Amino acid sequence: MTDYQVLEMGGLDEWREHFGGFRPTTSRDGRRVVDHDLTMQYIGMTANAFEPGEEAGYWHTHHRVEELYVFLAGRGQMGLDDEVVDVGPGTVVRVGQGVWRTWRSVPDSPEQLRWLCIRAGGHELPHLPDDATRDEERPSPW
Repeated sequence: MTDYQVLEMGGLDEWREHFGGFRPTTSRDGRRVVDHDLTMQYIGMTANAFEPGEEAGYWHTHHRVEELYVFLAGRGQMGLDDEVVDVGPGTVVRVGQGVWRTWRSVPDSPEQLRWLCIRAGGHELPHLPDDATRDEERPSPW
């Protein structure tokens, strides 16, 4: 049996319809915890959508988990310790352990702020993937 799964999350314009969180008390509209839907061992991911003017309403930090925020649509800001960073389509923000973070969609955002938050922890990744095996003789399936 091959070890892969496929999840159809819908287009970016459908992400606001998701309702989810890590606990019932922290669930909200516009969040899908993808690693609750797929069997993931070393990484986690949420798909998120905020309406213009919406904000997280809290700060948080992690002691073991590193996060990567990949912004896909809309305009927003992230609070990172004592700084504020503007974010929009194409912005990628890595947040290390111990950094306090919060985020919002700015009130005049032209559309929903949509982003992926990718979480990983436990072991350092090698600079170059050292566990890959290539087969340049195998024909492409298309």
